[in-house]
Amino acid sequence: QVQLVESGGGLVQAGGSLRLSCEPSGRTFSSVAMGWFRQAPGKEREFLAVINWSGDSKYYADSVKGRFTISRNNAKNTVYLQMNSLNPEDTAVYYCAAAGSSDTYCGGSYLSRERDYNYWGQGTQVTVSS
Repeated sequence: QVQLVESGGGLVQAGGSLRLSCEPSGRTFSSVAMGWFRQAPGKEREFLAVINWSGDSKYYADSVKGRFTISRNNAKNTVYLQMNSLNPEDTAVYYCAAAGSSDTYCGGSYLSRERDYNYWGQGTQVTVSS
C-alpha cells in the first residue's frame, strides 16, 4: 500500500519557522514531481509549491514565495517544506502529494492543481499563534 506520511507540524509563534517532511512508503517517488498543499478551516485546498524529480526545478504560489522553500533528498526518499516568517494566516493542515509527472510543468501549466497529483498524505497540522 502506497502512503505519504507528513511530519514536522506543530504550534509555532508568529515569525517562527517549521520544516515539514514527507516520506513515502510502499514505493519510491524519486522519479516524479512532488508538491505541497494546505487547507485552512472553511477554505479550499491551496497549492503551495512543487519540485521536479531531480530537485533542480521548483515553482511556488505567490502567497509563499520568498518564505517557503521546497526541497528533496532522493537518497532518503524524502521531500521537505521549510517554512519561515510564519504568520497566523499560515495556520492549516499541510499535505504532500506525488504527481503523475516528473517535471514541475506539464500540459501547458505548472502542477498546481489537485488533479495533477495521484497520491496524497493525510496531512500535518500547522498552527501559528499571534
